[in-house]
Amino acid sequence: MAIPDYQAFMLPLLSALGDGRERRIRDVADVVADQLGLTETERTQLLPSGAQRVVANRIGWARTYLKKAVLIENTARGVLKVTADGLRLLAERPTRIDSDFLLRYPTFREFVQPVKEAESSDGFAEPVITHDDAETPEEALESAHRTLQDALADDLLERVKSCSPAFFEKLVVELLVAMGYGGSRADAGQALGRSGDGGIDGIIKEDKLGLDVVCLQAKRWTGTVGRPVVQAFAGSMEGYRARKGVLLTTATFSRDAEDYITRIERKIVLIDLTQLARLMIEHNVGAAISRTYIVKRVDLDYFDDEAG
Repeated sequence: MAIPDYQAFMLPLLSALGDGRERRIRDVADVVADQLGLTETERTQLLPSGAQRVVANRIGWARTYLKKAVLIENTARGVLKVTADGLRLLAERPTRIDSDFLLRYPTFREFVQPVKEAESSDGFAEPVITHDDAETPEEALESAHRTLQDALADDLLERVKSCSPAFFEKLVVELLVAMGYGGSRADAGQALGRSGDGGIDGIIKEDKLGLDVVCLQAKRWTGTVGRPVVQAFAGSMEGYRARKGVLLTTATFSRDAEDYITRIERKIVLIDLTQLARLMIEHNVGAAISRTYIVKRVDLDYFDDEAG
């Protein structure tokens, strides 16, 4: 079962405070998770960014919305209590509380639409909620970011597949140097494509000091790269007494090829077209930063001084 959207957390959160007692957020969170029947796996699931648990994020936004409607309040840092309006609402026995429901409260209407208001035909202003009610703002940002990243990866792959062999070799050099391999760009450029011997396209330094070497095979393929290609690459490494290798392709690897590298002594990394695009994006090779958004949170450490 999927974790419910953050609006589904509003009624359980308000109900958990229904006895009128002050409660710590972390204690209330367990009660809410129990009411929603969440499993241990769901309770520990992280947002795609890994910065926060999904449940904590959704409870946090449910808390924000209920506070803006003045249904709950903070009596101390990390401590919540239901308000008189919150108790009156619970007495109505609502079956669900969501953003549309909370529009009955003026303070909430001011929160969701502080600037823009849509004018109706009779001249009265109606509040408009401008975000997807199924996602918290953080989730909406991350979802949009994933969509942009996927579109960028697709565009990069199309361009890589259509580039010349010489340009692809240059791209590989830039990527390896950006990842910290090959020493300088000049060193990596000379090492790549140097030998053309036995299926080895080049020998690059593992680090800037050249304490170890890595054999490289970097070719533009189409279709699927099978075990024979990988096995030939592993055999060619013997001529250089190399223990490590990178096999990079614009295609995909067969399951047999991926299984093969797990059963040999040498360490070989296979980079297919999907991983290639991801690495290019991560290391800004062929991809440039278009725009940066900074999301800030309250600095709780700063306010610790006030408590002292």
